[in-house]
Amino acid sequence: MKVCKFGGTSVASAEQIKKVAAIVQSDPTRRLIVVSAPGKRFNDDIKVTDLLIELANAALQQDAVEEKLKNVIKRYESNANGLGLDHVICEVIESDLRTRIAEAGSVADEQLMDSLKASGEDNNAKMIAAYFDSIGLKAKYMSPLEAGLIVNDLPARAQALPKAYDNLSVLKDSQEIVVFPGFFGYTEEGVLRTFERGGSDITGSILAAAVKAELYENFTDVDSVFCANPKVVNCPVEIQEITYREMRELSYAGFSVFHDEALMPVYKIGIPVCIKNTNNPSAPGTRIVSVRESNHSPVTGISADSGFSILYVSKYLMNREIGFGRKLLQILEDENISYEHTPSGLDDISVIIRSHQLTSEKEDRIVKRVETELQADDVHFRHDFSMIVIVGEGMNNNTGLAARAATAISKTGANIEMINQGSSEVSLVFGVRKEFENKILQALYNEFFALSATNLK
Repeated sequence: MKVCKFGGTSVASAEQIKKVAAIVQSDPTRRLIVVSAPGKRFNDDIKVTDLLIELANAALQQDAVEEKLKNVIKRYESNANGLGLDHVICEVIESDLRTRIAEAGSVADEQLMDSLKASGEDNNAKMIAAYFDSIGLKAKYMSPLEAGLIVNDLPARAQALPKAYDNLSVLKDSQEIVVFPGFFGYTEEGVLRTFERGGSDITGSILAAAVKAELYENFTDVDSVFCANPKVVNCPVEIQEITYREMRELSYAGFSVFHDEALMPVYKIGIPVCIKNTNNPSAPGTRIVSVRESNHSPVTGISADSGFSILYVSKYLMNREIGFGRKLLQILEDENISYEHTPSGLDDISVIIRSHQLTSEKEDRIVKRVETELQADDVHFRHDFSMIVIVGEGMNNNTGLAARAATAISKTGANIEMINQGSSEVSLVFGVRKEFENKILQALYNEFFALSATNLK
């Protein structure tokens, strides 16, 4: 049995949904289908999720609700007409949306927003199941509530509980194709909760693990994963096979093809993943596996992500002070801030933080506490950094790789603010000023993948 997830561009229009049906029809082992909300049909289009956010805000403000609701319904009507479906499906969807809107004022604002955002996937799953049935593919829509996709309570981020996997495992026995909405689950009290970004990928991974699928296919709009961002590097090398660890590291640092958290359920039990193109399903795609055969290159991919800040702390003889690091991180925890890296020296330590977690008030409190409670000699924040990540299972057996990377970076004129290598030696992370990000990506690609600079923009 295969679990297939189709992203927003794959289900954006009637034409795309017909391609999805053809893909499912071509392989009888594709029995469990996870769908996103309709995405963009063209560059200037608006995703249905964004239309639903506008609708939720209108409902909260009790202003222009009918206008915003009409915008959402028009998208579903367009797809229904293109698929030759009876108008009844659009009436079902409109009724569902009105029921959710009516909850404004009786539930928390965040809960109403989550409910309306999740309706994008939920109602699209209903429509796609109806279309499958109309062309002779016996299918049924399955609600995460009915199926038992149970998640934890607030305030922790939404994650499937162990009992969810037991509940969902029975789906493997369905005689019909199951069309399942991605992106959300329910607490044991029946409260809807959405997953973080890439939520439909997470749903697909959970279902694949629950039914112990032979393969989890993730359909998107590219033939494969590239070793570098094709918006920065011209015609980068395609990755045919990559390990979970490598993909997780690349996803962490900006690879948008697959959300890093989505790999965890399938990683735990070793289910292979294949990223494929809905518009070119015959392409082999990129396989994500536990172990892969080694190749000639020690580096599998290079990625970058911006939006980082550095908390720098210096204190003479810090290395001899027991508990200094723990106390520092406790101050961050008290502000509900997570950290990414903590490179350190004898007398100083840098804590790398995602900038979106910070406010000027939080920064002031942190600096004052570190100064007074830890008696640091110097404490300050610096902003606008990018993390450049070089990833490869072969890196731990390759000498001089860090020197090659550092030399390539130095040629761009950038200063390396931080270097960090995990104990697994699968990745090497460089902290640099954001303005050098693209130049460094190009330089590293040229160093490890390109034979000449002609591949670069």
